[in-house]
Amino acid sequence: MIKKVSIVGMGSLGLLFGSLLFDKIGKDNVKFIVDNERFKNYKDKIRYVNGKEYDFKVVSEENTEKEYDDMLIIAVKSTNLLDAIDVVKNHVSDGTTIISLLNGINSEEIISNYFDSNQILYATAEGMDPIKADDKLNYTNMGYVCIGTDKFNKEKKERLHDLIEFFDMIEFPYKYEKNVIHRLWSKFMLNVGVNQVVMIYEGNFETIQKSGDARNLMLAAMREVITLAHKENVGLGEDDLNFYVSLVDTLNPLGMPSMRHDGLYKIKSEVEIFSGKVLELSKKHNIPVPVNEMIYNKIIEIESRY
Repeated sequence: MIKKVSIVGMGSLGLLFGSLLFDKIGKDNVKFIVDNERFKNYKDKIRYVNGKEYDFKVVSEENTEKEYDDMLIIAVKSTNLLDAIDVVKNHVSDGTTIISLLNGINSEEIISNYFDSNQILYATAEGMDPIKADDKLNYTNMGYVCIGTDKFNKEKKERLHDLIEFFDMIEFPYKYEKNVIHRLWSKFMLNVGVNQVVMIYEGNFETIQKSGDARNLMLAAMREVITLAHKENVGLGEDDLNFYVSLVDTLNPLGMPSMRHDGLYKIKSEVEIFSGKVLELSKKHNIPVPVNEMIYNKIIEIESRY
């Protein structure tokens, strides 16, 4: 049974879902794990989500009290995944179920190199439109978390059952996905289109919600992912594309995907797990992806000026 939850990552997703858990199960049952350097600055800091004040429980990576929670949510950028694994390693016991909300299609594989793969369930977050500035986060759509498992052995089935029971009990927004790998690839397709194009155009969701060159570029980049997905035995299609485009069209036009925030703050983006991964797969299957190749080169050129 899941009662206590840890989160690593105090960005948009961490604060968004952390605030919901705080409201549902209380301060003592949800905590953020940070490295020793951040702990000094974060332990007494107040955060604001949609104007509400949150004094989250923050603990250091040391875990001197030897407290192990029932679930760990990894909500960092892919570029910080290995650092995050190092930060949480002292907080994970055999009983801890792990879910990753990272973008891309291989974070679970990476995490399984450090923890028992049977502890890891698959997850992806969709439909949110957060706007974060310093310690303040605002959103119109909270979105939801898609969950599932790659294997239906006894341990994973029990962990998935416990997670669903927990989410149902606290009315956490989620969707169970029998074919969760298909869902991860669908989200990957979306990110390849939306995140990268909004970053290049230095815009927001409105940039790709309206007709024009940006929206056309987004759709072209997503269709290259569909072609590659078939080669990876993942059945993406136009129905998936249309579903996700319709979803994006409902988001707050002033909201921004994570890569746009990277551009604003002039930090390295997740381009390697988006168009970088598309290029890797294009070489594997000998399929040209000119749109994503152009996007990749453009983003690398932008980041070279930081």
